[in-house]
Amino acid sequence: MNFASDTAAPAHPKVLEQLAAANLGPAVSYGADGWTLQAEAMLSDLFDAPLRAGFVCSGTASNALALALLCPPTGGIYCHEQAHINCDERGAPEFFSHGAKLLPLPGIHSRIDPQVLQQKLQMVDESFVHAIPPKALSISNLNESGCCYTPKQISNLTQIAKNAGLGVHMDGARLVNSAAFLSLRPAELTWKSGVDIVSFGLTKTGAFGAETVLLFGENIDRFDQLEARRKRAGHMPPKQRFVAAQVVALLQNNLWLELATHANEMAQKLSVGLLERGICIVHPVEGNEVFATLTADQTSQLRDGGAAFYSWPDGSARFVTNWNTQKSEIKKALAFL
Repeated sequence: MNFASDTAAPAHPKVLEQLAAANLGPAVSYGADGWTLQAEAMLSDLFDAPLRAGFVCSGTASNALALALLCPPTGGIYCHEQAHINCDERGAPEFFSHGAKLLPLPGIHSRIDPQVLQQKLQMVDESFVHAIPPKALSISNLNESGCCYTPKQISNLTQIAKNAGLGVHMDGARLVNSAAFLSLRPAELTWKSGVDIVSFGLTKTGAFGAETVLLFGENIDRFDQLEARRKRAGHMPPKQRFVAAQVVALLQNNLWLELATHANEMAQKLSVGLLERGICIVHPVEGNEVFATLTADQTSQLRDGGAAFYSWPDGSARFVTNWNTQKSEIKKALAFL
C-alpha cells in the first residue's frame, strides 16, 4: 500500500522489454542513435507538431534546463508559491540559469491567479535597476495540488505573460495525467495554449527515469543551446538510447494513456472511499493525487497498517496512485479507517 509517490512504482514490463532490445549490440553515443531519433519522432506525433527533444533522467534537470533557456541570470521566473521548482528542487533553476530568481505567486488549489499575475506585471519597471525583471512564467500541470489547468486557463496565463514579453514553461511531470483526465491531446495543453517549452515526464508514468525538454515553434532554434547546457551540466547521457527506449515503450500504442488513466481511476476510487468515511478532500481530484484531512488516530491507523503516504505542509495527507496501484490496496487501506 504505497501511496507515497508515483516514483515508488516499479517500471512497466514494456519498458523492460524495450531496454532489453536497446541493449542488443552497440549504438552511436550521445543521442545520435536510432532509439533517440525514433523517440523524438514519436514525441512529435504525440504533440502534433515539429519539436526538438533533449533527453534527461530527472524532472529537476528537465525543469532547470528549460528555465535556463527562457530566463537570463539577471531575470525572474514567475511560478506558483507551491511549485515544485520553488519548494522541491533545492535551487536548481537558479543554479542552472546562473542566478535567475524565482518569483512565487498565490492561487487557490495551486493554480496561479491570472489577476495577480497581471497586477504584478503592471508594476514592473525595467529601468529600476534594484528590482528583478520577470522574463519567464512556469506552470505545473498537474500542479502541486493534483489539479489540472484547462486549455482556457493556460491560455489566459500565457496571453498575459506573452503580452509582457515573457517566455512560458510548463512542468509536465504529470502532464499525461492531466491529458487523461481532460481527455485532450497534449498539444491542447501546451503549445496550442501558448507554452514555449515543456518539461515532459514519463518517470511517474512507468519509466525508470525518462524526462524530456521539448522545444516548440521558434524555440526549436534554441536546441543547440539546450545541447550545450545538457553537456555542461552533466545531463547528456552517453548511452542515451536507454532513456529514449523508455520513451518509445510508453508512447507505443498509447501505453502512456492507458497507464495514466488507470492511475487516475485509482485516485478517484480512493477519494470516493475517503469521502464515504466522512473524510474531507482538500483539493479537487483531477489526476492521480488525493489530499485528505486525517485525524491523528486515522494517520496512525493507516501507517500502522502498512500504508505509506506523505504528511503535506498544509496539514493534509497526500496519497498518490500509479499505474501499478491495485483496487485491493485501496480496499485494504480504507479498511483501517
